[in-house]
Amino acid sequence: MPRHEPSPVEVSERLQLRLRRWQAVRTWARLIREAEALWRVDVRALHRLAAQELGQLVQEVPPQLRRRVNRWLARLGVATRLG
Repeated sequence: MPRHEPSPVEVSERLQLRLRRWQAVRTWARLIREAEALWRVDVRALHRLAAQELGQLVQEVPPQLRRRVNRWLARLGVATRLG
């Protein structure tokens, strides 16, 4: 019985499927690695980073939006309020 030779389209589809599967596996592995890395992070360093980010965000909110942002912060139960 002669063997069926795959068409170029079939080969391309098979390669694309393998590439998508490889990308998905790599993505999940990277996410797991990053989550594990968080277990080893110094909490104080995270707090410092969060404080810097919060300070930056507070400065960047336009004054005309601050009241509305404060309302959302209250609904979300966030302690920070904009002045």
